Amino acid sequence: MSHLLQPRKISPLCTAVQTRAHGSSFAHRGELRQAKRIVVKLGSAVVTRGDECGLALGRLASIVEQVAMLQNQGREMMIVTSGAVAFGKQRLRHEILLSQSVRQALHSGHNQLKDMSLPVLEARACAAAGQSGLMALYEAMFTQYSTCTAQVLVTNLDFYDDQKRQNLNSTLQELLRMNIVPIINTNDAVVPPPEPNSDLQGVNVISIKDNDSLAARLAVEMKADLLIALSDVEGLYNSPPGTDDAKLIDIFYPGDQQSITYGTKSRVGIGGMEAKVKAALWALQGGTSVVIANGTNPKVTGHVITDIVEGKKVGTFFSEIKPAGPSVEQQTEMARNAGRTLASLHPDQRSEIICHLADLLTERKEDILAANKTDMDLAVSHLPSAMIKRLSLSPAKLNSLAIGLRQIAVSAQDSVGRVLRRTRVAHHLELEQITVPIGVLLVIFEARPDCLPQVSALSIASGNALLLKGGKEASNTNRVLHQLTQEALSLHGVTQAVQLVSTREEVEDLCRLDKMIDLIIPRGSSQLVRDIQRAAKGIPVLGHSEGICHVYVDADASVDKVIKIVRDSKCDYPAACNAMETLLIHRDILRTPLFDQIIDMLRTERVKIHAGPRFASYLTFSPSEAKSLRTEYGDLECCMEVVDSMQEAVDHIHKYGSSHTDVIITECEETAEQFLQQLDSACVFWNASSRFADGYRFGLGAEVGISTARIHARGPVGLEGLLTTKWVLRGDGHTAADFSEHGNMKYLHENLIYDKHTN
Repeated sequence: MSHLLQPRKISPLCTAVQTRAHGSSFAHRGELRQAKRIVVKLGSAVVTRGDECGLALGRLASIVEQVAMLQNQGREMMIVTSGAVAFGKQRLRHEILLSQSVRQALHSGHNQLKDMSLPVLEARACAAAGQSGLMALYEAMFTQYSTCTAQVLVTNLDFYDDQKRQNLNSTLQELLRMNIVPIINTNDAVVPPPEPNSDLQGVNVISIKDNDSLAARLAVEMKADLLIALSDVEGLYNSPPGTDDAKLIDIFYPGDQQSITYGTKSRVGIGGMEAKVKAALWALQGGTSVVIANGTNPKVTGHVITDIVEGKKVGTFFSEIKPAGPSVEQQTEMARNAGRTLASLHPDQRSEIICHLADLLTERKEDILAANKTDMDLAVSHLPSAMIKRLSLSPAKLNSLAIGLRQIAVSAQDSVGRVLRRTRVAHHLELEQITVPIGVLLVIFEARPDCLPQVSALSIASGNALLLKGGKEASNTNRVLHQLTQEALSLHGVTQAVQLVSTREEVEDLCRLDKMIDLIIPRGSSQLVRDIQRAAKGIPVLGHSEGICHVYVDADASVDKVIKIVRDSKCDYPAACNAMETLLIHRDILRTPLFDQIIDMLRTERVKIHAGPRFASYLTFSPSEAKSLRTEYGDLECCMEVVDSMQEAVDHIHKYGSSHTDVIITECEETAEQFLQQLDSACVFWNASSRFADGYRFGLGAEVGISTARIHARGPVGLEGLLTTKWVLRGDGHTAADFSEHGNMKYLHENLIYDKHTN
């Protein structure tokens, strides 16, 4: 046999796509972006219609579009396709029916036809009749994207004859060099029946009895970087899909074969999942990465191939390198199980865990600060100053964190299991509404390591399981803080309730775990929040889109309060989401000493002013005009605009604000009350800085974030925002039939008891 049949030796993986040395498969999904040469295998179920007669043109068109797009990006694409038999079957059935109907009409002398039975169509004949039509269809579709294709038909003998294999290799290499997409299929018109038990006997032998084997053989033969095998299942499951406990396997390792139970074969394919796995492992050993995914799901067909190449978590990825730690799915499962135990603990026990964590923050501060210094040293060269400030920890900040955690520990005494409503429906029949944890929380945060103990404490107090995904810029600090959190949790045997996701998982992949995660809370920039909201697949997101906060200075405002509040709102921490971004000035204040003092203070603080259109019209020489009145600057910049009244200020905020935090400064109580009542924001303040919108300042001990959502929780979200409720009914043999809709309604109303504070 030729050297082309031999598994290649392992060689280093280069970072550049063009120079990657073939010989070792990609270790992680993210590296699939580097794939230069890609084989896409289209199974019979993907190409064939549900009636097994004819082709699924819509699916095929979307697949062609993706392949053409990747080809036009400079990648080398090859397609291994099924479909000739199905295409030919449709054509031959049509011809036979037409022929039979004509003969019968001539024989009977009229058009009344009897029932006609179709003969069994031989697969080779169907393939011979359908192959040309299949290729013509591919050519027409690819032509729409200015992409040229070429047909290549092979049989098993083409791989076992040394000269034929070399000729095939040479032909395919030349086609790829000319930027042509080879479309390869087994020559089913002449292929001999497969020999039993001869497929994939070993690493050097592979029988081309189906297109899974063919695709694997070609991928290794052509030294492809990636083989994408599309079928009618999501990927590889640990047991037959559709069974109760079947779970999709994200990453499959060669040593995991014994843990798989295979189900039945596809409705039309001849390979089945076992053949796919064998072919995939053979290709993997030959140095080609493999992903098995669903090519028939209409929700994902249009982007399944490009998603895989972008490294997204789609289907089953075959890897030879097994990570040391658990997968994120396993982490989530461990967190959920431990979280249920955490929720069942006595409130004193949850408080004890939080207090112990607070003690550890001060006792181990040297370890924490050393890890933080490592992160700071790595980040100082490439992160902006505002991000560096967020990343930095100090003894004072750790002491403040510990104080906040002890406040949370006190709140934990009266959180889970609190009775909100109690109704006596009838004698010996009581209904209660009680607080319970939400379930599994995913908190995604950027360069804010202090977020980790805060959110952990809130989750512990509320009995929620927690997944934490921190920014890589704080990885060392986060690791130490998470170790301390698990040490505190070990007091009562719930170490796994808080998990730190430190794998190479993309945030978008985490957002797809809709069956495992109950709520996502992003903490970071408005861009991060928007990205998470777009990526979340069926999981609620608690967060704010932007922090466009306004301060309105009324005509009756106090000079001292204005200067103090505006300075703090804008200059204390301009990168915060609760910092002022727009300053609204009542028209009567223009050209007054107060106005001059405001301008002087902002200039002294080096705040760049952008003029709104009305403010600019009042000035001969104005600052640069604001490009938009809906801007979150996140720096020492702000927009200044003029309004004629409090009502106009409210209308402006409703139009341009983000419903985060808005402030009025006035000495007129009536004006202030109208502002507080009319303005529809999560936080509305009178004579107080916008920076007051914070969990610590609200007395919550800490916050998981600030929400501008209209449901569940708004503003700074503390312990209460991490709880939901359930109804508990205690009866004595009662049935619903005891309470007919009309007969007992009056009786129910007379016995209603509502007690919000009773435990």
